[in-house]
Amino acid sequence: VQLQASGGGLVQAGDSLRLSCAASGQTFRFSHYIMGWFRQAPGKEREFVAAISGTGHITRYADSMKGRFTISRDNPKNTVYLQMTSLKSEDTAVYYCAADSASWVRSSLSSGRSAPSLDWGQGTLVTVSS
Repeated sequence: VQLQASGGGLVQAGDSLRLSCAASGQTFRFSHYIMGWFRQAPGKEREFVAAISGTGHITRYADSMKGRFTISRDNPKNTVYLQMTSLKSEDTAVYYCAADSASWVRSSLSSGRSAPSLDWGQGTLVTVSS
């Protein structure tokens, strides 16, 4: 599956921003994929942000993002979103979307972890100025 993230940009602290990740592929069915977002700040390791099940009924968030970030998906549009509110300077990072064809219970995304089996998008840069 190919993933294309978009929606990043330069915003002020306290602003909101919505990221999108469009998925495509010749023989894939988007609703069969668990989707997730990770981010990597300058000089830091990539960290988990959020994940969502294929139906959209189950979500998981990193503790530091709960209440500020919301992950959602639109299966007919093959797109997953990350709505970010009350942005802080420490949210500045490149945001990546990831996809996993495993079931929720077997996926690393459901436990907030990366794995070699994940498909990755190219990332979109979010810069939050204070």
